[in-house]
Amino acid sequence: MSSEAARRIVVTGATGNVGTSVVRLLSEDPDVGSVLGLARRIPDWSPPKTDWTAVDLGSEQADLAGVFEGADAVVHLAWAFQPTHDPARTWRTNVLGGIRVFEAVAAAKVPTLVHASSVGAYSPGPKDDAVDESWPTHGWPDAAYCREKAYLERTLDTFDRAHPRVRVVRMRPAFLFKRESASEQRRIFGGRFLPGPLARPELLPVLPDIPGLRVQALHTDDAAKAYQLAVKSDVRGPFNLAAEPAVDAGLLGEMLGARPVRLPRPAARSAIAAAWGLHLLPASPHLFDAVLRLPLMDCTRARTELGWRPERTATEVLEEFLQGLQRGEGAPTEPMRGRKVG
Repeated sequence: MSSEAARRIVVTGATGNVGTSVVRLLSEDPDVGSVLGLARRIPDWSPPKTDWTAVDLGSEQADLAGVFEGADAVVHLAWAFQPTHDPARTWRTNVLGGIRVFEAVAAAKVPTLVHASSVGAYSPGPKDDAVDESWPTHGWPDAAYCREKAYLERTLDTFDRAHPRVRVVRMRPAFLFKRESASEQRRIFGGRFLPGPLARPELLPVLPDIPGLRVQALHTDDAAKAYQLAVKSDVRGPFNLAAEPAVDAGLLGEMLGARPVRLPRPAARSAIAAAWGLHLLPASPHLFDAVLRLPLMDCTRARTELGWRPERTATEVLEEFLQGLQRGEGAPTEPMRGRKVG
């Protein structure tokens, strides 16, 4: 390994929601000598000590081992959420592309791999108690996102045994938001024509309260801090990442000044399924099913072993995101470009 002051870090998916935060933090870190960001499209954004390489992980022609040569760590963040109507396509990018990354890490003898898993990898679990990293990671099989995250968890189980000299860290964050991700996430989950200004409190007098809709959130910059700590430490294994408090209709109602109204699961799912079937909504009903079943996560291990704590509460995260949604906020990369609709 090279000297600590000259660490060379490679980041896949470097222009997305998490990637932009991770690259920025690493580029400002005096212990990092250089950052190489991988993305399908090179951005105009030029942080200090950062170079870019255009790579499509879904392509079998990508020479990832050559790109990773001499790196001290690879942070694998790349992920395609769309198209949800073509799961074979996301499988090629996310799963087969992820396996190519893991194989290239081994071939290039990179000593550290930090992989972006997710709360979505977890099997259904409790909403009134928090689970630690030992909870099963078999996902919700009907949802492509969960199925793909869970498959890569199994792939890393095998990778760990086959390559014990590679220090593998698996991050399992909650739902990640920041002001600059608002336009991207609106396009991914709500559709490119959903007006951001609809997220104004005065336009939402009531809020659907769906049984099981209780999740965790985290600011993307707080998640990026955990990735930075993982790169520079000697920890291994999985880490849950989330902020308090848990988010449900009651909390959102207080934030927006809206009254929660109970809505049965079947009615909510039928509406989502109809919109998805008509290509009006990008988020699939299968992902909705998964969200209702995701467990709440205990983040004790990240605090005690990684020395990580989020700086923002989940309430602060959502307030910032909603402001970004209303204003069409974005960032100077292709996935994160800002756009205000309505």
